[in-house]
Amino acid sequence: MTMMSQLVPLYDKKYTCAICDHSFTTKKVRSRFVKVLRFDSDFAPLYADGFENPNFYYVNVCPNCGYSFTEDFSAYFPPGAKQIIQEKISSNWNPRDYGNERTLQEAMGTFKLAAYCSTLKKEKHIVTAGLYIRLAWLYRSMDEHDQETRFLKLALKEYTQSYSTGDYKGTQVSELRLIYLLGELSRKTGLSQDAVRFFSKVIEKQKQSVEPQIIQLAKDRWHEIREEQKLVQG
Repeated sequence: MTMMSQLVPLYDKKYTCAICDHSFTTKKVRSRFVKVLRFDSDFAPLYADGFENPNFYYVNVCPNCGYSFTEDFSAYFPPGAKQIIQEKISSNWNPRDYGNERTLQEAMGTFKLAAYCSTLKKEKHIVTAGLYIRLAWLYRSMDEHDQETRFLKLALKEYTQSYSTGDYKGTQVSELRLIYLLGELSRKTGLSQDAVRFFSKVIEKQKQSVEPQIIQLAKDRWHEIREEQKLVQG
């Protein structure tokens, strides 16, 4: 008998497509092969060299029809949504398999597909926002500033809609974290006044907050903006 093969970072996870009922497997990352060194101010994780980036495998793509989704998608499809996805995506789909190891470019492609599916499906704004911000992080890792900013703006728009409709409730994104993100994405896309307003809103909630680290982040960003404005005013 051979010795058990060495544990590898990626494993297969099985899914059944909600659009075409095709069964397929796709790779996921074992948590022991993920090592985060730190987080950027918008919660983008910086992974240690030699470790996997689980965001590469965040999206599941049906190789048969192209429907792309994540664990955050709901099982519910509004009336007509499946037909729209079939018309817009499946009918133009050249069968291809994202179920193996992915390159950065392939990972980006899966996020764009999932964001399109999310929009067609009328998924929660908080879900679509999560796709856009992760795509922005991937562009940041390549120093592609224009594309990063483009997707941060799209994320900001979706997070704003999520905040106004309240569709983030019951998800892993707390109200405080969402308001902070609205501030930070505003700051990163040049909307300093909006940023100050959102950061102030976070700081106002510090008495009843159970997330002191987010309060501190908001204070740090607020001071940074104030210092920048002083420099500009000279």
